Amino acid sequence: MMGSFVRYTLVGVVGTGAHYLVLLALVERGDVTPVLATTLGFATGAVVNYFLNCRFTFQSDRPHREALPRFFTVAAVGMVVNAGIVALGVNVLRFPYMIPQVCATGTVVFGTFCVNRIWTFSRRES
Repeated sequence: MMGSFVRYTLVGVVGTGAHYLVLLALVERGDVTPVLATTLGFATGAVVNYFLNCRFTFQSDRPHREALPRFFTVAAVGMVVNAGIVALGVNVLRFPYMIPQVCATGTVVFGTFCVNRIWTFSRRES
């Protein structure tokens, strides 16, 4: 399990990089609210993460027609949690948006790893 988590973290760095690039570009250059920008960034990172996690992290034999909807179900829950934390941090606590974003990322990573490992990319039963 530790090897999978290390690979998941490495893949997550790539996906989080895509997420944060979209977030920063939209907020700093596009006049988009942090909550909307992080949601769009999260979706971008999720697409990157799916393909890398499927083959590299979990070496899944589950067909895309099964794994893809599972992954994006997990990602949708993660996206809602992420947006909620950012909204709370920005709109209620009045923090600069990157502070709650980093907290949100840390919160979502472990939960999505566990669910993706156990459910999304689990080995198919013969």
